[in-house]
Order: sequence, then structure tokens, then C-alpha cells
Amino acid sequence: MMDAQTLYTMLKNVQEPKGYFFNVDRERVDELLEALIANKERYGYMVCPCRLASGEKDQDKDIICPCVYREPDVQEYGSCYCNLYVSRQWNENTIPHDYVPERRPPDKMAF
Repeated sequence: MMDAQTLYTMLKNVQEPKGYFFNVDRERVDELLEALIANKERYGYMVCPCRLASGEKDQDKDIICPCVYREPDVQEYGSCYCNLYVSRQWNENTIPHDYVPERRPPDKMAF
């Protein structure tokens, strides 16, 4: 079983070169990583801990972390919905930390 520190290191090495950084709030990041690990154990895939999963991978594929909404969220708001992945500017407090609205269509949430 993977722990949060191992997952942190692995994802950091893969995502930072793409321009996605972990939130500087390490406590928040660790909570989210632990929830991703729990979801992997529960569902068999790392589904977003900030959204309700159906437990059916095909239904949830848009919210498997990193979700398909991360890129537009970070581009527009500097942060993904969960505040796990953020831009460098977000971490440096050079842009506002606005609320990131849910982009997932309501019909995807009905199961």
C-alpha cells in the first residue's frame, strides 16, 4: 500500500514539469492525498476526494485525479476544484484565491 509521502513525491515529479504544483498548505495536500489513497482502495482508482464517486470507473473517468477539469480550473482560477493542484502564481499569492466553481455537469453527478 502506498503512503501519502510516496504519492506526494511521485506526483510532484510528474506534475511540476507540466506546470501543476501542489498547494503550499502541506496539511491540506496530505489530507487530499490520503483521501486519494483511500479512494484507490475503495474503488480501485484514485477518484477525486472532493466529489461523489459512483464506484463505476466509466462513470467516474472525468474525476479520476488529475481530473479533466484541472486544466481549465488552474488556467482560470490558479487552482483546481480541491485546491490540490495550483499554479506557481497561486502559491506565491500573486493572484486571488477565488472560489473554484464545480465544472462537472450535473448529469454526471446523478447516479
